[in-house]
Amino acid sequence: MQVTVDQDRCCGSGQCVLTAPEVFDQGEDDGLVRLLPQRPDPARQAAVRLAAALCPGGAITVRDA
Repeated sequence: MQVTVDQDRCCGSGQCVLTAPEVFDQGEDDGLVRLLPQRPDPARQAAVRLAAALCPGGAITVRDA
């Protein structure tokens, strides 16, 4: 799984951080999504997919490797 984020589409709702805090963070200055590891380990993949589905801005893209 490869994850990318588009900060231009991020609205800063924080759903990704609440759903998968080991994979996503928010910038302190702007509140926009920050991706921690680009290839999350298998134990985190379900949470990452849920975070992408919950993202109101559609800023998270998940691709299977």
